[in-house]
Amino acid sequence: MDWVRELLRSTPEIALFACLALGYLVGKLRVGPIRLGGICGTLIVALLVGLLGVSLDDQVRTIAFALFIFALGFGGGPQFFANLNRSGLKLGVLSLVEAVTVVALVLVLASALDLDVGTASGILAGAATESAVVGTATEAIGKLGLPGGTAAAFQGNVATAYTVCYLFGLITIVLFTSGLAPALMKIDLRAASRALLHRLGGDDAEEGTAPALPGLVGRAYQVDQAAGRTVAQVERSLPGRATVERVSRGGGDPTPGPDLVLAAGDVVVVVGERAALVEAENVIGVERTLPEAKVALETREVVMTSPEQPVSALRSHGVFLTSLSRGEHRMPLTDSTAVRRGDVLTVVGSPSDVEEATRRIGYAVPRTLATDFVYLGLGVTLGMLIGKLTIHLGSVPLSLGTGGGALVSGLVFGWFRSRHKSVGSFPPAAATLTKDLGLATFIAATGLAAAPQAGPLLKQYGVLLPFAGIGMVLVPALLSLYLGRRLLKIEPPILIGAIAGQQCSTPAISAVTGVAGNSVPLIGYTVTYAISSILLPLTGPVVVGLIGG
Repeated sequence: MDWVRELLRSTPEIALFACLALGYLVGKLRVGPIRLGGICGTLIVALLVGLLGVSLDDQVRTIAFALFIFALGFGGGPQFFANLNRSGLKLGVLSLVEAVTVVALVLVLASALDLDVGTASGILAGAATESAVVGTATEAIGKLGLPGGTAAAFQGNVATAYTVCYLFGLITIVLFTSGLAPALMKIDLRAASRALLHRLGGDDAEEGTAPALPGLVGRAYQVDQAAGRTVAQVERSLPGRATVERVSRGGGDPTPGPDLVLAAGDVVVVVGERAALVEAENVIGVERTLPEAKVALETREVVMTSPEQPVSALRSHGVFLTSLSRGEHRMPLTDSTAVRRGDVLTVVGSPSDVEEATRRIGYAVPRTLATDFVYLGLGVTLGMLIGKLTIHLGSVPLSLGTGGGALVSGLVFGWFRSRHKSVGSFPPAAATLTKDLGLATFIAATGLAAAPQAGPLLKQYGVLLPFAGIGMVLVPALLSLYLGRRLLKIEPPILIGAIAGQQCSTPAISAVTGVAGNSVPLIGYTVTYAISSILLPLTGPVVVGLIGG
């Protein structure tokens, strides 16, 4: 092993990418519904590699974490501000419960067991299953003015305590949301989710599948029964949403406006929902096969910039909405589903109709793959400057640090970008890569540095850490379950999704939607996830300031 140790010490960049590769490989291992994920896997591998004495420069951690946290805020900014309304804040109460409860619990633990600031912060980060807290807490410890060796030891304790608590916290939140919470509410989650989806106007299509008979179809008909009626009258007679996109009359193609009167022998091309075209022959005339009658339809992804509206309010003549995405999740597309700023709608229709719908809804997702590095660089710079601001709560210094400052800056810059499409191009794929690579690099560097302190900490607190991870998940989850059901009257499937979101737990919501059989729980998850992903990272400096101060 000597040559391996020497190689990694002399070229730590090799150790970095080896930790990323092996860590994400470990993260793919699955036990039932539980999967560690790449970040936790990377930290475990980095802790092992770090025992060889390999380390990375501290500036690598700072830069990587700043990029991650800015990209996190940039992507979540539109949703975060969109949720600052009555319906969003109702669910946001659960995120506040999560943040306040975990901070209170970790302060009680620290006081009762005389925990050092690093171990306490790591328990907070792991139990809340929020990797970003590792960064904000680690950075805050570095600003306490402690001797170099002490600060490094405490920062190492953050990573070690996080790893153990995360494992048990993750298992707990997955089992709680997918099994225990429905049992406590005495519901069948699948049946309750299906019933709620029906009340919202949706169907039972399985997630990730496509219907064998597409919902949006086009047909050509020769006018017979519809002779003498206008296009608008024919469209209203069809039992569903459909539009006449083309009219052929004796070799000519008159514009199919709503007031055009159809004549016997005309051939019309109708595009719409399958249900609307089932009876079209009885309304219009016999169906014709016209290979040459091609109608161009455009599919476009449109970002919502208007205030929150239901899907039904966004439907218009000639335009069909085929999917709704919020962040990385596909939402149930029902007439009553609320569409918020930052959501992405897939719009299908004639080019002119799609263009009109785009102007009314917001703006088309840019097709460019280029990132505006002027905007990105300015945002990260401003975030770092914000992080240098310090206020004193008595004798306790509180500062957002680079991470918290970049998070605030990312929120504002992401929100501004959603309202002004001409500036700040940061394609979703580029933002996701920046976020994932930044966090993984930071976690790997943290794990390498923390390895020497891992053994002594586990020996001292080995029994405490698993119980802390379990308890600090169960207490806020049970409290949210009670408040959400008894006081806020939230529908059970949405409430369960919201509890997964308040923990920012992707494995939990994956397990919940798997049990539910549809995406209804995502309605609650996306709101609390957006708010918790902002609140929880800020708890790191708070805990460090209160305990370390």
